[in-house]
Amino acid sequence: MVMLRVSQNAQQVIPTQMKQVPEDESSTDASLLENVIVDPVVRGFIRDWDAMEDLLSHVLYTGLGWEIGNEGQILFTDPLATPKAVREQLVQMMFEKFNISGFFASEQAVLSLYAVGRISGCTVDIGHGKMDIASVIEGAVQHISSRRFEIGGLDLTNLFAQELRKSNPLVNFSISDVEKLKERYASCAEDDAAYQKIQQACPEEQHTLPDGQVIKIGRERYTVGEALFQPSILGLELHGIVEQLVRCISTVSSENHRQLLENTVLCGGSASMTGFEDRFQKEASLSSSAIRPCLVKPPEYMPDNLSKYSAWVGGAILAKVVFPQNQHVTKADYDETGPSIVHRKCF
Repeated sequence: MVMLRVSQNAQQVIPTQMKQVPEDESSTDASLLENVIVDPVVRGFIRDWDAMEDLLSHVLYTGLGWEIGNEGQILFTDPLATPKAVREQLVQMMFEKFNISGFFASEQAVLSLYAVGRISGCTVDIGHGKMDIASVIEGAVQHISSRRFEIGGLDLTNLFAQELRKSNPLVNFSISDVEKLKERYASCAEDDAAYQKIQQACPEEQHTLPDGQVIKIGRERYTVGEALFQPSILGLELHGIVEQLVRCISTVSSENHRQLLENTVLCGGSASMTGFEDRFQKEASLSSSAIRPCLVKPPEYMPDNLSKYSAWVGGAILAKVVFPQNQHVTKADYDETGPSIVHRKCF
């Protein structure tokens, strides 16, 4: 389940998962649809456009109070490596279905750097269904040295569920329960040696689920975080997250290595996991790279949970520039050129 974050004076965080309901409530098939879950966003990309249109209609007209015939402007964040066809279909839907007055889109890596006052650096973005490692120079993503991995919070939730079922075999876990447990308990060990010790002996905590079942949580909470540094836990033949970052940046001209690695930003929901930032920095200090990754501390005036919403914060900053200065795609631009205008004005 991806969270959609929107703002117009007030902020809203809305899950993208929806229940399918029949158009006619008296339909005999109503009971069959009762538990059908639809998620228009899969691994960071829109896959179900009809569902996305329904979701955006709810967000814009019900959540933000837009009025039909008086729609406003909108800025979207693009995950790394978003296909051109997806960008075009999105701008087409917004102008033709929602009749917006202005559109802009920017890549999440660029926006996350804006949120901490940078225009160059690296981002490690651990989203719900993907992890993006991107390098940005002067506000432009360097795609040759950026990489997308189909591993994210969803995979960590499934891993946590698997581990909890081993230690609590009589308990019936729902994924929504496990998601909440992960947000509360998941942690990273200080280093690999500390993780190995935890596997031998770890204090257990008791937790009562909403339905009254009591479970115990121990070493499982650390397995979740360790999977980002040892993907073999997930059955993946990948290097750990720090090594992946260093390898991505190694493909950039060496004169940019310091500028990129010393301005590294962690973002996405899983980056706020207890102990993750400290573990990342420790692994970085042990890196064989001549220039080691160094994390950027967010400005003091930024919210404590900036890593979770950094792309949104950066988008809010950018929106205050592109729309007043007419740098966005206007309705006239779209009518003249069509959906391909998004590649010319949003880059």
